[in-house]
Amino acid sequence: MEDLSNYRRSYEKSELLESNIPEDPINLFHRWFHEVEDFGGNEEVNAMTVSTFGLDGFPKARVVLLKKYNEEGFIFYTNYNSEKGKAIEQNSNVCLSFFWHSAERQVIIKGIAEKTTENISDNYFDSRPEGSKLGAVVSNQSEVIPSREFLEDNLKELEKTFSNKSIPRPKHWGGYLVRPVEVEFWQGRANRLHDRIRYSLQEDYSWKKERLSP
Repeated sequence: MEDLSNYRRSYEKSELLESNIPEDPINLFHRWFHEVEDFGGNEEVNAMTVSTFGLDGFPKARVVLLKKYNEEGFIFYTNYNSEKGKAIEQNSNVCLSFFWHSAERQVIIKGIAEKTTENISDNYFDSRPEGSKLGAVVSNQSEVIPSREFLEDNLKELEKTFSNKSIPRPKHWGGYLVRPVEVEFWQGRANRLHDRIRYSLQEDYSWKKERLSP
């Protein structure tokens, strides 16, 4: 057994105080998102973990890229027939999480996932590089395949098929909008006395703010 007891660091870069946060969590997320680069990190700021309840009853988490956010929620794109797509179809309660180690910050979002409109999915798909479009068409995401060569051979055939042609968005590929019902902001602090502020959506669509014990 490898002992990791000594893997520790002190978090001392910032603080999260009630006197300096907005009423809406999306505004605080926006502020944090754009502050991360100021801490000198080289992380992909829009990389987030999406957690779902699988068809087998187990929770599963994977990293995807956030592509848009606004007052409605957070949008990412995927194959609707993938493992995560099937999980969301069965249970639309999901969790998104961001960990920005350079800023010693974490954001955890509980929300309800729903498919974006076809127009939104079409517009984003059209903006993608050709290789990414072909990748979305050729991949039966999460399905078992015999080999890497099988995938690459199918890609070569698609490249021939769509040579000098526009590549339409597959109907099984598109966006999800996650509408938040709870957003928790975590700021690392010294001595493990971290700051945690939770926003909870109320029936009148206002947000209730609470400090949580670390």
